[in-house]
Amino acid sequence: MDRFKDFIPNTKIYMIFIAVLISSLFIVGHMVLGFLFFFIFTLLIIYNVKTIRKKHSELKEFIEEFSNNLDSATRNTLVNLPFPMMIVTDDGDITWYNNKLTSIIKREELLGKNINSIVNEFDSKDIKEGIVSCYRYIKIDEKYFDIYTNVVKTNDETYNEKCIIILYFYDVTKIKQYKGEVESIMLIEVDNLDEVIKSTEEDYRPLLAAEIERNINSYAQGINAMIRKYSSNKYVLSIQEKYIQEEIKKKFEILDIIREISLGNKLAVTLSIGVGKSGDNPLINSNFANSAKELALGRGGDQAVVKSGEKMDFFGGKTKEVEKRTKVRARVVAHALNDLIKESSKVYIMGHKNPDMDCFGASVGLSSAVKKLNKECHIVLKESGNGIRYIVDKIKEDSKYDGLLITPEQCKEMLDDNSLLILADVHSMGYVQDSDIVKSVKNIVIIDHHRRTVDFIEGAILTYIEIYASSTSELVTEMIQYMLEKPKLSQLEAEALLAGICVDTKNFYLKTGVRTFEAASFLRKLGADTVDVKKMFGNDLSTYIERSEIIKNAKVENNIAIAIAPPNIEDTVVAAKAADELLNITGIQASFVLVTIDKDINISGRSLGDINVQLVLETLGGGGHMTIAGAKVSNSTPEEVVKKLKDAINKYSREGEVK
Repeated sequence: MDRFKDFIPNTKIYMIFIAVLISSLFIVGHMVLGFLFFFIFTLLIIYNVKTIRKKHSELKEFIEEFSNNLDSATRNTLVNLPFPMMIVTDDGDITWYNNKLTSIIKREELLGKNINSIVNEFDSKDIKEGIVSCYRYIKIDEKYFDIYTNVVKTNDETYNEKCIIILYFYDVTKIKQYKGEVESIMLIEVDNLDEVIKSTEEDYRPLLAAEIERNINSYAQGINAMIRKYSSNKYVLSIQEKYIQEEIKKKFEILDIIREISLGNKLAVTLSIGVGKSGDNPLINSNFANSAKELALGRGGDQAVVKSGEKMDFFGGKTKEVEKRTKVRARVVAHALNDLIKESSKVYIMGHKNPDMDCFGASVGLSSAVKKLNKECHIVLKESGNGIRYIVDKIKEDSKYDGLLITPEQCKEMLDDNSLLILADVHSMGYVQDSDIVKSVKNIVIIDHHRRTVDFIEGAILTYIEIYASSTSELVTEMIQYMLEKPKLSQLEAEALLAGICVDTKNFYLKTGVRTFEAASFLRKLGADTVDVKKMFGNDLSTYIERSEIIKNAKVENNIAIAIAPPNIEDTVVAAKAADELLNITGIQASFVLVTIDKDINISGRSLGDINVQLVLETLGGGGHMTIAGAKVSNSTPEEVVKKLKDAINKYSREGEVK
């Protein structure tokens, strides 16, 4: 209804401007011209007043005529309606609203304005066509409303209207607040309770258990959460989302509170927390929380993971992994893998991109066990870098291993419905050698020791991820002892596994536990020669020079070394060795080496444990362990990546994640 639009003209500014102009004429002495403009100005005011009155009159006539078309019952309903109501034209212009609406929308005069100034989502076309009958959770000022619509046809040709739209406003502010705040679920698990209790003197064990539970209950009360203990070390909390936001700001300080408990325990107590929020109902949030907690446990515990839809946020993860696994699980997994191998037609083993000795050594060990179970087995290998070239050449020279190594293309041609794919030293879709093979196989087994990442490969029929193990080669060495009645490996296979352990433990001085030495001892009994293993890591002169060139480019700030490999060096293994070598320099606690390969910037991160390189490189899309991690950044220059890396280091330093 265009002629009622803006029926109170916004002329104040113009009137003030004209008044100032006329005053200026009198001041400068133009009396005649000033009186002339003053006369014209007076006429404009009179005309403006009459126009406004006329439009008020026309609007009043329209409302009266509209009201006359309604029966008495309808008029009575409109007048006494207990909730806000508004009438708009089919163009969205506001023509009437009741007093109840005025009390909730504290705005200036609304008549003649368009409804879109209040409800941005309003679309008269959708309403008239029946596509929309209600607008849900529309925020007006500080309240939320459900706005229901009703289209009324009219034959009023005077105002050229085809229909009018009646809007009913229903206050749902409390429902919205309820929906957004009480459905978040938090799961808490004391992930090393058994180990901590066993490490504590018997007299202090009850006190320690009580202190842990007291702190968790006190924490729940502090955030006004409902808490229930459903296992000896597991709790579920129902909590309003606003308190979750507060905990995010505090970086879940309950992790630090629990870790600082000291009642005779030799090990620090750690928690794994999973939070699910922003789901449509409590069941969805519960599923989010379960996934988040599993991810926290898979990343080593002592951390909180918040899952909101597809978004993940991580907090904590400060402590070093402490070996806390038993051989029971290794035995169970080994027997389950035996059954899967026997039921399959062929077995394919595949590792991650740019495979290192741990990845390839574990693959060789697994292939030996599979062959002794009388199943055809192949290792999928796309490329062999310097790190595994020695052992790959040895395998190719030995006729006993003919056909063992195949390319991804050959694998795709050989796959069938009963094929079994074993992923060694990788569980992330973004890091497997060929993702198409993973998508094509129904039966997948994952054996890995890396902290679980967000793009975890779902749907595996058997998953064995032990982040407390030094290497995947260590896991495979243990499994072989249960897979075969009389475990026997060739010298080459035993040396491949031992070399894998040596690589990931940096010759047994990083992340080495009792089980690591037991595995190495078993391999040594099978004939693994430490001198031959040393030869696998030998460098030719050119490689040694390349590593030296990288180290020469290193710059050290705050005990952290960052080096960019020269353009002529395109080898991640050389970069990783340079990062390892930098740790031998006194005062360097962590090192990062960048190397450019096919327009991608590959980062190798190493640490002695004081700095969590995994958390730093996760910011750049990478992952790994606290002491060994990597990342790949595309579409950036080395200088840009260095800046991003420094920002990541500074961020976690501020948050206390990096010591």
